[in-house]
Amino acid sequence: MALLAVDHAASADAVVVHVKGAVDSSTVDELTAHLTAALKLAAKHPARLLVVALQAVTFFGSAALNAMLNCHEGGKETGPSVRLVANHDNVLRPIEVTELDQILEVYPTLSDALQRKR
Repeated sequence: MALLAVDHAASADAVVVHVKGAVDSSTVDELTAHLTAALKLAAKHPARLLVVALQAVTFFGSAALNAMLNCHEGGKETGPSVRLVANHDNVLRPIEVTELDQILEVYPTLSDALQRKR
């Protein structure tokens, strides 16, 4: 069984990356590859929005934090807004402890992220 499953696809509202499993130094390359591809797709998408759905993440280590920050910065450089969806402490706690919640846009549901409702 794989430690991490990642996919991304464009919808009418945004490009969405779904992440499931543990994101650590041994799995982050797969996540980064999807984030990079999704960011390029979002730059051409009419909504110019990338949403990273992290509800199914079981471990969110420092490598994951760096990947999210790099994606956020990439969005600032190329145009798309980057929003995260997280609703449990496995993801929220590391973001809050590192104060990345002051930089990253985090929403409790995919619907909220698409509608920009915190």
